[in-house]
Amino acid sequence: MLEPPRTATILSGRVAEVELLPEGRRVTLDAPHFDDGPAQPRRVRVRLKAQDPAQPAPGDQLRLRAMIRPPGAPTHPGGWDFQRAAFFSGLGGNGYALGMAEVTAGEETPFFAGLRSTIEVRVTTALPGAVGAIAAALMTGGQSAIPAPDLAAMRDSGLAHLLSVSGLHIVAVMGLAFALVRLGFALSMRMPGKAIAATAALVLGAAYMLLTGAQVPMQRSFAMAAVTTLALLAGRRALTLRGLALAAAGVVVIQPAAILGASFQMSFAAVLALIAGWDWMRPRLPMAGPRAAWRRRLVLAAFGVVATSLLAGLATMPFSLHHFGRLQLYGVLANAVAVPLTTLLVMPAAMLAALLMPFGLEALALVPMGLGVEATLAVAHAVAAWPGATLTMPPIPAWGLGLCSLGLVWLCLWRTGWRLAGVPLLALGLASGAMDRPPDLLISGDGRLIAMRAGDGLFLQKASGAASLVRESWQRLHGAGTAETLPREGELAGGVLRCHVGACLLQPGLAHPTAILLRGDSPAEACGSAAVVISAEPVRGPCLAHVVDRFAVWRNGPHAIWLEPQGVQVVSDRAHRGERPWVPPVPIPRGLTSAAPLAVAD
Repeated sequence: MLEPPRTATILSGRVAEVELLPEGRRVTLDAPHFDDGPAQPRRVRVRLKAQDPAQPAPGDQLRLRAMIRPPGAPTHPGGWDFQRAAFFSGLGGNGYALGMAEVTAGEETPFFAGLRSTIEVRVTTALPGAVGAIAAALMTGGQSAIPAPDLAAMRDSGLAHLLSVSGLHIVAVMGLAFALVRLGFALSMRMPGKAIAATAALVLGAAYMLLTGAQVPMQRSFAMAAVTTLALLAGRRALTLRGLALAAAGVVVIQPAAILGASFQMSFAAVLALIAGWDWMRPRLPMAGPRAAWRRRLVLAAFGVVATSLLAGLATMPFSLHHFGRLQLYGVLANAVAVPLTTLLVMPAAMLAALLMPFGLEALALVPMGLGVEATLAVAHAVAAWPGATLTMPPIPAWGLGLCSLGLVWLCLWRTGWRLAGVPLLALGLASGAMDRPPDLLISGDGRLIAMRAGDGLFLQKASGAASLVRESWQRLHGAGTAETLPREGELAGGVLRCHVGACLLQPGLAHPTAILLRGDSPAEACGSAAVVISAEPVRGPCLAHVVDRFAVWRNGPHAIWLEPQGVQVVSDRAHRGERPWVPPVPIPRGLTSAAPLAVAD
């Protein structure tokens, strides 16, 4: 892993990517140099100052004074591993500028990176604000410019998948391309119009995938769309589980680490449920023939939108609970309005805008596209404001997600009554969140945030500089919408948690061991009376209790502690992850040559 300087540095390198933010820009540098030293093997991402007038483009050389930090550890043992994700993406550090950037024009700009940057600028110029940011995201795949309130509304209403360029978008692009080219060759007797249209759709789909960064959902979507197109050419059935398996195998071969991410899991689970669900419903639904009344066609189309949203929502529910600990209760209703808007108005207008952009006429298409995006955003804000739109729940554990995955696959693969055996597995997996007991205590990796669970409440001791990301992650882990500050004095949850000025004592039950959080008291008395002693400061001297102090989290990262009748379970992030290429080595104290613990005599 990359080890950037601990202090401010002069950072220089070649711009690989430029992302628009609500205020300013963020750039990713290839082969960065720290203080004019040797080139580093991993990329660095740095946020420019909001008032910086520099407008770097991919391929340019950039130089600035910045503060760079390596990717952070998980917020708790078993949490999302930022360091693992950065390792497999080639990222070595993140940071922010301390001064203005100096930009030198590069000799060569990567084609798709340059095109992506140009489209973002042109779209956000024509459509300012959140509408332009979302329109640019649909065309280039970058979501960094979307304001946080609008991003939260899309997420809480169940419409966040519309921002992640995937199946819906690639189908709209490739389907429209196929239809238009096929129409152009409709009267040709000599040219194979169908084959030409399919080839054009594949080429345009591949270009769209590369333009949007070839993220995992897009890889899956393009693979499925390509298999479908080739099946249509060969006169075979288009959407099959075999095609889905081939697409999954292809993504795993290209990006093996993707299988651990929510994007891969939710994307393939949704498509699996859609294929199996429509296979089951097709013979049971009345078909709309060429002479069917328009009312019947409209009803069947509306049913298709609702059924698709329901199937995808149910299939992705376990993965949403595992990774995010939340459910969007009105997602089906929001999608019933937003999906047709995106498919019939927004994406066709986006294609037309891309075609008109070389002539400087993109505004003709961006205006109707903006109206569609604005309507979608209005739906998102309206639904997100409904009471109970988002339900926060304790996340289901890994074993529960495994049961849900097995149940979903069993339910979708079998075609006989055997498939119903997957339902109990799904139910047990979904209920696993209630069976899995969250930690009684959590200590952050820098010791600035300590949480104690008492009853149904989560109580925090916060020091200056405590990260809000850690707090929000802990709240999701406990299924708590909010967390309160530990009181200076008093009892909570019927005496489970008792605090005075110098310490807090936690004992979940009469048969449970006790833990003491020091807030100024001497550790000597706590070491003799508690099973666990927690302190944001170093605890020096011998102690009979298990000690988690500033030194412990410095060496081994965040800690989670369970107080059980049979004893105390203490898990550190280092113990949970083990030795991996992306896990930093144990830090060595200043003045020593080894991280081995000191002898008592020392």
